[in-house]
Amino acid sequence: MMNINSKNKNFKAQFWSFDVIFAMVIFILALTILGFTWYNVNNQLALGYSGSTAIAQLQAHSLAQNLLSMGSPANWQSMVNTTNALTWSNISVGLGMSASGTNISTKKLYTFMSMANQNYQATKFELGISYEYYISIYGGMININIGRNPANYHSLTNYVERRSAFVAGVPVIMQVVLWTNTTLAIS
Repeated sequence: MMNINSKNKNFKAQFWSFDVIFAMVIFILALTILGFTWYNVNNQLALGYSGSTAIAQLQAHSLAQNLLSMGSPANWQSMVNTTNALTWSNISVGLGMSASGTNISTKKLYTFMSMANQNYQATKFELGISYEYYISIYGGMININIGRNPANYHSLTNYVERRSAFVAGVPVIMQVVLWTNTTLAIS
């Protein structure tokens, strides 16, 4: 009679050629998926870099829109020390007087002007933009400019957004210009 335990001991170290083929198929499949994923990620990064015009246009559009909002908190201008950028960390800049309107608060406007004059780079961070900015509010007897004028810095690429608004009851145009000294591809 044959001992069953001795028969099982003989098969423990054996494998079949089917096992090798199956392992190789799984390994090649995993490498193919990894290569395909790497190729897609690499292409997305390249598209993201070349899509910088779209990013600049979106930033200009959202900045113009956000400037007409009230900001956060609604009375942020009373919470900041314009000479200390550390006090700006818990605010969101908006120049509007109400949530659904185009009336610009003169207090918020002058507070933001002072902030930009004190620390321009810190205001870029607070505005959530990565490009240089220049904001003009003009109409009637009003002519206010905030930021860096692209004409003075030899800008190569400008993105402009305009909004109608009111300052102290006077109709004005708010023009937001995002600009850079690099040439961005035009799409």
